[in-house]
Amino acid sequence: MAYRPLQSQFAINIIEDERNRILLLKRPADAAFGAGLWGFPAGHIEDGETPEQCSMREIEEEIGDEHEIKLLNSLGPIRDAFYGGIYEIYLFHYRWLQGEIALNDEHTAFAWVDRESYRQYDVMDGIDEDIAYFDIWPTSFLNPDKLPPADTSP
Repeated sequence: MAYRPLQSQFAINIIEDERNRILLLKRPADAAFGAGLWGFPAGHIEDGETPEQCSMREIEEEIGDEHEIKLLNSLGPIRDAFYGGIYEIYLFHYRWLQGEIALNDEHTAFAWVDRESYRQYDVMDGIDEDIAYFDIWPTSFLNPDKLPPADTSP
């Protein structure tokens, strides 16, 4: 795939609890990106910041700092599959150990979502793909319309 020029880099955080549920955050209806949709704690990597630093900063900004999490895995850089390859993403998979969630004004709600109810949530493009990268749930629980086409090259 030929990519367009890189426009931005993001750290995206999948937080999973001991019951195999993932944390989703809902964007407000007037958000510039992903308005009214559900997504993960995530954000733009700032100049001079590592993806790991961005990951931790975004988690603290978006859900507070009264919790304990453990890093399970990370991937990246990966070019996005839904926005023309203009974004480079770094994915982080965490285990929620304990704590409380305190949303900032970038989100209007949060939900711990299991694989059986996942398709009831209107998620941002790329979320299903992010879950599939870490093989958190079988792809049969994900929305096939929100997964990139399988690579059919020889």
